[in-house]
Amino acid sequence: MIRTIALALLAAVLTTAAHANPRIKDIADVEGVRDNQLVGYGLVVGLDGTGDTLRNTAFTRQSLNSMLERFNVNVREADLRTGNVAAVIVTAELPPFAMQGTRIDVTVSALGDAESLQGGVLIATPLMDAQGNVYAVSQGSIAVGGFSAEGDAASITRGVPTVGRISNGALVERELGFDLAAREGVRLALRNPDFTTARRMAEAINAYLGRGAARAVNPSIVTVALPAGYERDLVGMIADIEQLRVEADMRARVVIDEATGTIVMGEDVRVSTVAIAQGNLTITVSEAPMVSQPAPFADVGETVLVPRTEINVEEEMRQMGVLEGTVSLRELVDGLNALGVSPRDMITILQTIKAAGALQAEIEVL
Repeated sequence: MIRTIALALLAAVLTTAAHANPRIKDIADVEGVRDNQLVGYGLVVGLDGTGDTLRNTAFTRQSLNSMLERFNVNVREADLRTGNVAAVIVTAELPPFAMQGTRIDVTVSALGDAESLQGGVLIATPLMDAQGNVYAVSQGSIAVGGFSAEGDAASITRGVPTVGRISNGALVERELGFDLAAREGVRLALRNPDFTTARRMAEAINAYLGRGAARAVNPSIVTVALPAGYERDLVGMIADIEQLRVEADMRARVVIDEATGTIVMGEDVRVSTVAIAQGNLTITVSEAPMVSQPAPFADVGETVLVPRTEINVEEEMRQMGVLEGTVSLRELVDGLNALGVSPRDMITILQTIKAAGALQAEIEVL
């Protein structure tokens, strides 16, 4: 009975550890199966006087004239002063294997000096790829999350009222030519290239499909050939192997965001034997001028301002701490916290340790 319970507990621990590792679909992409970026230039109409100033934005005025001419309205000699039109850039992500008639979301961003796109309607705008091929057409009412309001003496703005979104606002008119089913294999691209992870991925796939099915070409690419049993079923093979779990490895790295004082360290970060001392120097300069004036009813003398400056220097020194041996991430953090350092001081300390050659990790400053 006791042995049965022990085996059950061991199986539960092993299952939990296995499920802690990421799936292949979470750390790698299938070559050719990707989104495609689309962009277009268009006009938004129906704004409540918050559009572009036509005198300041020549491209908006030219686009408005061109649009009206398509409807046989000639206004090139007219002095247009409408504030209900804005020139915009429309962006979208075309999903892989999107069929004709599929709808996708688009983002609309003001290009001129429009104050807000609230209540505007985007006129039919072609969306193109980098080569100028049109793949979708966007049109519809814009939903803006931000807003702005103003009065005679004050104004308020929340969010960004010059950027909006149209859900299902673009209609796919052209499909991308990519025949995945006709291939005899696939290439998996790791999102974080690493030799160890690539080899582990190939080993996991070979353990499932059979020896020789997968091969790690470099730290980024793992090739998988179509094995027996999956003839003309490449999609089925991809669906099966992307559920396999692999223990992902990564380099020891310290990422620092100096703007916010944020520090993120991987678990493999190590520090060799090093001594650390950190202190703060505070210099306070205070001015307390005094007024000197002659005695009452004096025949001579004048009132003068006599400067008086007081300077105090305070230096706070903390004890020197010694990190012995090659300590782990937890020991490093505990040691720095024991010195009572702030996150910004910790950034300086980590950079100094790296300069001394004692930090066995890369430092990346955002």
